[in-house]
Amino acid sequence: MTERSKHKQTIAVRGSRQTASHGEHTEALFFTSGYVFDNAAQAAARFAGDEPGAIYGRLTNPTVQSFESHLAMMEGAEYCVATATGMAAINCVFTGLLNAGDHVVASSSLFGSTIILLDKIFSRFGVETSFVPISDVTAWQGAIKANTKLLFLETPSNPLCELGDVRAIAEIAHATGATLVVDNTYNTPVLQNPLDQEADVVIHSATKYIDGQGRLLAGAVVTNDEDIHEAVYSVLRTAGASLSPMNAWSMNQALQTLPLRMKAHCENALKIARWLEGHPAVERVYYPGLESHPQHQLAKRQQRGYGGMLSFEVKGDRAAAWHVMDSCKMISLSVNLGDLRSIITHPASTSHGRLTPEERVRAGVVDNLVRLSVGLE
Repeated sequence: MTERSKHKQTIAVRGSRQTASHGEHTEALFFTSGYVFDNAAQAAARFAGDEPGAIYGRLTNPTVQSFESHLAMMEGAEYCVATATGMAAINCVFTGLLNAGDHVVASSSLFGSTIILLDKIFSRFGVETSFVPISDVTAWQGAIKANTKLLFLETPSNPLCELGDVRAIAEIAHATGATLVVDNTYNTPVLQNPLDQEADVVIHSATKYIDGQGRLLAGAVVTNDEDIHEAVYSVLRTAGASLSPMNAWSMNQALQTLPLRMKAHCENALKIARWLEGHPAVERVYYPGLESHPQHQLAKRQQRGYGGMLSFEVKGDRAAAWHVMDSCKMISLSVNLGDLRSIITHPASTSHGRLTPEERVRAGVVDNLVRLSVGLE
């Protein structure tokens, strides 16, 4: 069988079987900052790229490479660059692919730090961003300019669980020679493979569902394009947002149970979403698994499940939302997501708190909105 024809669960469990010289059944963990060369000529050849092999811990590590190949296999990709965090992955993509004078079209429904990175930081270096509603394909098309180089979305979005039609947006990007980047953190490669829907780059905050236990930070950039891979890796090796071997080893182990965990997350989230939808104190529930979700049919077509994240608007104001959160007896009040433990948060004052009121309105993050990461309880 080819690697792509294997079942997801088999790839998850067996995809990283890289052993050293001792026949170990679990991947080895390599802690080293440097490597020893046979001679000066070999060192020069490796640094010049003329000979394959390890160079320096910031650039290459066998444990990190094992995680990269494992995740690439899960996404059906040729290349993967692992990074220290999810935001480091996004930064490496933007830095590697954009130049001063370039234009980006991005979904208005993004994680707050991603919006700030584009709108406040990259704008200082001559990169312009137009934000559009994620589900409005016409708006994506209308925002294209002659200098548009990159389209970016996360689907489902954080925190409103809105979907972007990846294939339709990919057609818009490629018609103008732009690159489509999809943040697949929410769905993971278990529920969605954007590369199969013509996306060029997939980004993960492995901190979330891939780790799944709220322990470690990690990110990844996945692609089938060698030039994109080289551009992203060049930023990583120079700027140093490298993933630690310990975190890479832990992420590799966590990938092995990801399909089973995502199945349970999806089942639990759907039950809670349906319960919330019938609650008299709830104004609206955002979850693509509900038939009432405006993009439910797209979710059925584009995904293999509906995920473990949902949001809901409490009837009332911020105080009402905070009252719901403070009344929880078991659910953790935290800003992480994708944990095996359920987590509740108030996006307007946490993950999107650094945005201006106008930016929060544009992102649909209102004061009575509560986000729930449904765990495995």
